[in-house]
Amino acid sequence: MTEFFTVIMITILAVISPGADFAIVTKNSYLYGRSVGVLTSIGIALGVLVHVTYTLVAVAIVMKLAPNFLTIIKYLGALYLIYIGYKTFTQKPVHDVGASARISSGQALRYGFFTNALNPKTTLFVISTYTQIVSASTPKSILIGYGLFMSVAHFMWFALVALLFSQRTLREKMLKQQVAINRVIGFILGLLGVFLLFANLN
Repeated sequence: MTEFFTVIMITILAVISPGADFAIVTKNSYLYGRSVGVLTSIGIALGVLVHVTYTLVAVAIVMKLAPNFLTIIKYLGALYLIYIGYKTFTQKPVHDVGASARISSGQALRYGFFTNALNPKTTLFVISTYTQIVSASTPKSILIGYGLFMSVAHFMWFALVALLFSQRTLREKMLKQQVAINRVIGFILGLLGVFLLFANLN
C-alpha cells in the first residue's frame, strides 16, 4: 500500500515537472488564450493514453514470458525517476515568446497529443511508474484505473496551467520563481526515485 501511495505521489510530481508538455501549454496559453491552452491540455491527456495502452499490453506479455525481466525494468524505472528529478532540478527557465498567428482548435489538440504521444520522457515515465505497481496478482481494474488517473492528472494540471498562464500578470510572477519551484520538485522526484530503488533492492 505504501508503494502504491508513493507511485501516486511520483505521478503527481512528475506530471507537474517541466517538460515539452509544460512548454507547449505555457506557450499556447500565453500566445493564444485560455481556450487554446485547455484544448492543448486535452490533447496531452489523450497522448498519455497511447503510452498507457501499449504499456498494459507489453507488461501483460512480459509477466507471462519473462517475469524476472520486470524486476530489471523496476530498477531502471527508479533510476529514471532520479534522472528526471535531476533534469527538473536543472531545468532552464521558460521565457516569454512573441505573439503570432492564431491556431485552430484542431491544431491545439494535435499539438498537445503529439507532444506527449511522441515524447520519450512520457514513454519512460509511464513504463517506469507502471512497473512499480505491477505484480502477478495486480487486478486489471487497478492497472486500468491507474492509467486513467495518469491521463486525468495530466489534463487537470495542464488545464490549470492554461488558466493561470493565460493571465499575463500572474504568469510573469510565476516565471520569476520558476527556478526555485523546479528545484523543489526535482529534489522530491529524485528522493522518491532513491526510495523506490532501495525498496526494490530489499
